[in-house]
Amino acid sequence: MITLSDIEAARARIRGFVYESPCAHSRTLSALTGATLYLKLENLQMTGSFKERGACNRIARMDADERARGIVTASAGNHAQGVAYHARRAGVHATVVMPLSTALVKVNATRELGADVRLFGANFDEAASEARRLTAASGAVFVPPFDDDDVMAGQGTLGLELLAQVPGLEAVIVPVGGGGLLAGVATAIKETKLSVRVYGVEADAVPSLQAALSAGAPTIVDARRSIADGTIRIATQHLRGARGGPEFAYRIGRALTTFAPDA
Repeated sequence: MITLSDIEAARARIRGFVYESPCAHSRTLSALTGATLYLKLENLQMTGSFKERGACNRIARMDADERARGIVTASAGNHAQGVAYHARRAGVHATVVMPLSTALVKVNATRELGADVRLFGANFDEAASEARRLTAASGAVFVPPFDDDDVMAGQGTLGLELLAQVPGLEAVIVPVGGGGLLAGVATAIKETKLSVRVYGVEADAVPSLQAALSAGAPTIVDARRSIADGTIRIATQHLRGARGGPEFAYRIGRALTTFAPDA
């Protein structure tokens, strides 16, 4: 379990390495929704995603021995680039296993950031299994994309920024894939200002968190096609036996969030 103090420590740890992204008021979306709506512009991070936060925090926690052994991870894109970018900055060798179906632009971007990219498996599950095999064989450090306390604490720094950037914040809408961002943001916000509502929103094609909340435990759901391909790919794997994160994200979802199944 992560706490507010873990997230505050992560914020201090990644400061100067991860951009404190702006939270811009959207006049158009506010008019369409009848609410005062802000957008947290995480697309402005160096690799275009909030995933940098967790990757940076986890790498910053590595001691000299772990850094010498290197990093292995599995990802279909955003986490891969976040790990590659911050590993190179820290002087740590990174190996990233990506599914064979990964878009070439993401594979090339990860390689350009200095990672050793291995293409393996038909899906994220198979790539993750290969990454863990490589980790065991090489003695490297495995950096999960979501089911890790340091990764979730890093993602939670986004929640602390929202509280500082939007006076009178009433509600936050968080996309759900693996659950790391939701777990981190919900912890940061609810342990700081309980009155703020946190909504988890997932693709209707793979309602994994909704199914878990209904069943009372993480479960398996069938996937359908959706434009939210990354969210679907991770959400499906997330509830198929990843360590720690699914149970934690489920508890966070049940206790701290209002779920929006039809969004």
